[in-house]
Amino acid sequence: MPLTRNAANSLLAAVLLFMGSTAASAATASDIQRELFRQVHADVERGNWAVVDALGDEERKALEDYILYPDLRATWLRATLTNADHDDIESFLDSHGVLKPARELRYRYALHLAEIGHLDDYLAIYEQFYQGLDAPRLDCLALQAELDAGRTTRVVPRAIDLWTVGESQVEECDPVFEFLEDGNHLGIVEYMKRFELAVDAREFTLARWLGKSIDQRHIDIASQWLKVQRNPESFVRNYRKWDNDDTTRAQLVYGVERITYADPTVALELWNEVSKGGRFSAEQEMRTLRHIALWTARDNLPGAYEMLVQLPAAAQSDEVSRWRARLSLRGNEWARLLADIEAMTAAERDNEEWRYWYGIALRHTNRIAEGDAVLAELATERSYYGFLAADAVDAPYALDSNAFAADEARIAELAARHELVRARELFLVGLDSRGRSEWDAVVRYLDSDSKMQAAILAHRWGWHSRAIAAAASVGEYDDLSLRYPLPWSDTFLKHSADASISPTWAYGVARSESLFMRDVRSSAGAIGLMQLMPATGKMVAREIRLPYSGLATLVNPDKNIRLGTTYLGQMAERYGGNRILATAAYNAGPHRVDAWLPQAGYVDPRIWIENIPFNETRGYVKRVLAADTIFHWRMTGEVRRLSDEMLVVSADSKPQKVAQN
Repeated sequence: MPLTRNAANSLLAAVLLFMGSTAASAATASDIQRELFRQVHADVERGNWAVVDALGDEERKALEDYILYPDLRATWLRATLTNADHDDIESFLDSHGVLKPARELRYRYALHLAEIGHLDDYLAIYEQFYQGLDAPRLDCLALQAELDAGRTTRVVPRAIDLWTVGESQVEECDPVFEFLEDGNHLGIVEYMKRFELAVDAREFTLARWLGKSIDQRHIDIASQWLKVQRNPESFVRNYRKWDNDDTTRAQLVYGVERITYADPTVALELWNEVSKGGRFSAEQEMRTLRHIALWTARDNLPGAYEMLVQLPAAAQSDEVSRWRARLSLRGNEWARLLADIEAMTAAERDNEEWRYWYGIALRHTNRIAEGDAVLAELATERSYYGFLAADAVDAPYALDSNAFAADEARIAELAARHELVRARELFLVGLDSRGRSEWDAVVRYLDSDSKMQAAILAHRWGWHSRAIAAAASVGEYDDLSLRYPLPWSDTFLKHSADASISPTWAYGVARSESLFMRDVRSSAGAIGLMQLMPATGKMVAREIRLPYSGLATLVNPDKNIRLGTTYLGQMAERYGGNRILATAAYNAGPHRVDAWLPQAGYVDPRIWIENIPFNETRGYVKRVLAADTIFHWRMTGEVRRLSDEMLVVSADSKPQKVAQN
């Protein structure tokens, strides 16, 4: 709703009445400004400045004095760019050019100038601000301006560089590339080079288009690559045995690689057939066999360990070593596991994962004192493996919280810094991502001590993601109140109880998913504190009869937590209360977890976790379990042993405690 003059006056009166004193008035002046900003921002974003003009004199003055007023003005200018007075835009940029909203406006304005044909004006902005940034869209528009001015000699070498890439370029480059074609600046050499780049980038449609300017042979080569991409098994099974050239061999390797993702057994069968007679290079043999072996291991297929062991020395790698050890774990081959770990590189052996399992393997091979010593040392770490090691040797958890010493003078200096004041205000008015961007732009250049003071400041502000990130950036991990905060505590407690799950588990998921960023979006499309996919959010909302409005629902902390805890509770119910399986399902999807369950019998949950095929999910489960443990201590002051939460993994997911050894 637009903020009318009466509404604004009412707002001001209400706030002042609530404050009740001159001192309070001064203290909450920013509250009034923030509320005014929030009230008008959505309308301004749609190009409606009338809501600002409708404010009373006092409200208008308060808003104009607000540190984010330039953001509001920039927002309106961007929204009305096609009809805006160019003098107004340039005046604004002259006054506020260093601010991020002004930089964003300048970018949009430059593109607008190019779009309406003011290429000379565009070029002037480009040469001052964007030249050398390796931005094809901007570069091609600049070249269009050069062509428009008749400066063709400056265009050719730069245009050829932009053309010679292994992917399709932005449409702004089309007029420039047409100039190259019309002027016969592109010959066979250029087409051949780009063809090779396109093939290397697996852009086979582009390669086929390029082939039309080379010869029929290259059209056929690109068409063949497309066949491999679309139906690799058919291609590999039906290849012409008399084709023994470099291209066909590369296509066969690529085809087998793609088959492996779906069925490593079929891939190996076909590879054994096509690789007869020494057709392939040693590097191709090595890479393909390693790829098949690793996916055979990930899928826990018969013969996986032997395949990894039999790889030639050149094909061995840290990833091969890790999967050898995981398969030994899966089979409870403790002596073999010791040998696998001892064969790792020193850096790999020093990882907590293998220190823990080395200690456990020593115990299982009757070297109990040695194993206990390894585990006792690891138990001093505050981590998933540190907690498991502490459980194994009955040691205390490393849960002491040591608050970093606050330098109040430095904190006050940072708090008054204009860029950080802006960042905080953006956060407070709900423009979180923009606030994070401005905060990070400053903090990344601070010295280590100042970064930690900035972390304390962000924590005091309730901006937990920046506090956690700043502390981590300098390796400060001991302030647990800062690194494991408890925001929205009433909301987490209520919705966790409604979902019949532990609030500490929900906190562990939220921290691992978003670092408590309410608006964050993943590359996969998950949104909000508990990183829900829109489809999942919509499904759960329908089930619990929560009104669902897409993005607006998912970025609302209360609604996101309610949906996330509900879904987490559903996963817990699906897997008989097994948090390990439920956590994995929350990350990777229950259909995948179902496929990872044993066909029969039981698996130690610690070993099951190590054999999760996806690196991301494997690490995620460990992070959540460790965070759950720490949050429980933070909320209750009591230690809850991680091993007590470890339920065995079975084919039917029946909850049973795992024996510790």
